[in-house]
Amino acid sequence: MAEAFLSSEEYDEQAHQLYNSGDYEGALEMLKEGLSLYPNAVELCVGMGYARLAREEYAWARRAFDRALVLDQAHEDALVGLGEALLRFGERDAALALFERVAALGFEDDVELMLTMGRALYRENLHAESRDVFARAAAARPDNAEVAASLGYALHRLGDEVGAGRQIRRSLRLDPDLHEARIYLGHLLYDRGDWEGSLREFERVPPPDHGDGLAVWRLVELKRALWHIEDGDERVEPWRKRLDELEALHDPIDRLLAEVEAQVNGDERSMADPSQLDFFDRGDRKGPTQSHEVRLGTGHLFRGSWHAIVRQIKDQAGFSHESLSQYMRRMAEGWHEQLGVEIPFADPESFLQAAVRAGVMYLED
Repeated sequence: MAEAFLSSEEYDEQAHQLYNSGDYEGALEMLKEGLSLYPNAVELCVGMGYARLAREEYAWARRAFDRALVLDQAHEDALVGLGEALLRFGERDAALALFERVAALGFEDDVELMLTMGRALYRENLHAESRDVFARAAAARPDNAEVAASLGYALHRLGDEVGAGRQIRRSLRLDPDLHEARIYLGHLLYDRGDWEGSLREFERVPPPDHGDGLAVWRLVELKRALWHIEDGDERVEPWRKRLDELEALHDPIDRLLAEVEAQVNGDERSMADPSQLDFFDRGDRKGPTQSHEVRLGTGHLFRGSWHAIVRQIKDQAGFSHESLSQYMRRMAEGWHEQLGVEIPFADPESFLQAAVRAGVMYLED
């Protein structure tokens, strides 16, 4: 007896499981198979759109969401997904209109939808618009910690330090274990010069749950400065160990990009294991995308093009959710406040070279 086909709902459920586990390729194949049998299954079309978004295949994602909306013009997930795809193409007005339509359909209390819309806007530097979405979600769901924290992040990007701190603290009252928000609050306090408050917040996140290398480094330095302790003290060792673990992690995406860049530039040395780079001669590197070496005051060394170095510093510091322009602007504003130096942030090269001249980084070419 021939094996029965899965239903469209079963294909959708299995694709969701693969998607949630990070297997976007597997989810895509499952959805393709399901759509070959059920071409009018709107949920499979929507799932296809989100799988394409996760793979950064924005044109294909747009096509999948368009197809879903032909089948169901008011499908809220398809409307949000299409809006996110349109943002990637710079079609901001059209995307905002779709998001407004979702809200008008009565989904303002759907936390996941509102967070998806707000985060999509945040990623595209539409901070005022993302703040408005998060504010509406917070009004509808005042008990949701993630919404409150997200509103705080948007307010911070808009320069409202008081409002940002208030919302992030509210999120932590709702969920004391929302570690991302607590680490963010620790950075806010650090940037204000509230060393004790910053240390208190960083320390409330257990070492294994710290994924932000900059936060752990700041915690260690604050302990040494405020407690007057030396290296090797058992009170700081768990954090030292966690910092070593974070520094040992290598992002496979960054590694892939570095390898592609090396192939383009004909520089086979850049494809070597990063832990073995010191064994290779550092001859002159020519060309518009020549490689550089920048060392932070923490001792961390980063190699690559100007663009790649800023990306590596940003991700190592735990700000992978920010764009390069967001990160450079925030850092430049912090250095201006703390050190009184002017750091341009229009492009990675001028940003890094100015930071080197200001003495906050060191060029080791």
